[in-house]
Amino acid sequence: MIYLDYAATAPMKEEAIQTYIEAVRRYPGNPSSLHDSGSEAEDLFEQCKEKLADLLHGDKKGIYFTSGGSESNDLAIRSIAKGNAERGRHIITTKLEHPSVLSAFAALEEDGFQVTYLPVDEHGLVSLSSIENSLSEQTILVALQHVNHEIGTTQAIKDIGLFLKSRGIILHCDCVQSFGKLPIDVKELNIDSLSISSHKVGGPKGVGAVYINPSIHWKSVYHHATHQKGFRPGTINVPGIASFITAASISIDEMDKYHSHYVSLKEHWSNLIRPYSSSLKIEGMCQLPSIIGMTSNCFQGQFLMLECNRRQLAVSVGSACHIGQQNPATTITAIGKSIDEANRFIRISLGPNTVTHHLDLLFNALLPYLKTNEAI
Repeated sequence: MIYLDYAATAPMKEEAIQTYIEAVRRYPGNPSSLHDSGSEAEDLFEQCKEKLADLLHGDKKGIYFTSGGSESNDLAIRSIAKGNAERGRHIITTKLEHPSVLSAFAALEEDGFQVTYLPVDEHGLVSLSSIENSLSEQTILVALQHVNHEIGTTQAIKDIGLFLKSRGIILHCDCVQSFGKLPIDVKELNIDSLSISSHKVGGPKGVGAVYINPSIHWKSVYHHATHQKGFRPGTINVPGIASFITAASISIDEMDKYHSHYVSLKEHWSNLIRPYSSSLKIEGMCQLPSIIGMTSNCFQGQFLMLECNRRQLAVSVGSACHIGQQNPATTITAIGKSIDEANRFIRISLGPNTVTHHLDLLFNALLPYLKTNEAI
């Protein structure tokens, strides 16, 4: 199987696997236990927090580990909203966001918060003017993706964050797709809170993290939780966290090399389909090059995906977090296209092991379903 679905999940890095095995063997204790075995696990946990804070250029006191990117978004957004409800109950996001963000906002709306969904342009970009026009004296939180999970559109987070900071409004940034692929400095980008996921960078599944600037007030969504300052209950997965940090460190060290690799691959793919661009259109602008979302002019995305799968090519039709619900790609409807067009969406996402030959094979698999621009 040729794997072209790295935005859904990345295979574990060998170094991360070895870290996990070593941590399981050497640190069996519960980090909350008071005996020596527990203290050793707690020491490793604290080292992981410190390392992740360094990777994000943030404060170790603001690191919280979770079960993944979806839970990170949910807990960060709801905890911050709950902690600042006395200042106001107006919160802002877009329909472009990951399902975990949209579900968190839906839950807050049921709890009495007023939600504004910002418009985006045809490429999925949010404008500063739309944010400014949506603000009120009650606005406490804006939640935006750094990189969209379906078409790779990259928001101008630094400028947006600076503007919101001048208004005293908190910015939560979903960095699940950008972490390890783009530089993330929470201070430079003016990010107050962010979410990331382990398995997107070659770490184990079931691990994620939240960063919340320690100066930001939040309240736990759980009653009487004690772990991680009450942010999330449950025994801390120290081996998984250590493995995550290993994978994240490697991804960031190799980020520049692979960014150039992805730019080259995307250029190769664009050249292949250029004569057929009316039949298969790349969506988005200002994209992360490793995510390429496309709409077919007449074929269902699921049909194309199954045809690729028959030829041992793994691609997707959007976010893996809502495919089981048979929903169309939410990003495509958010940028103004119809449900029918959203159902004709297909995504490829590239990884360190992707080479041009893989894209050639994909092109040949799709070619029977493409027509030249002249033919159309």
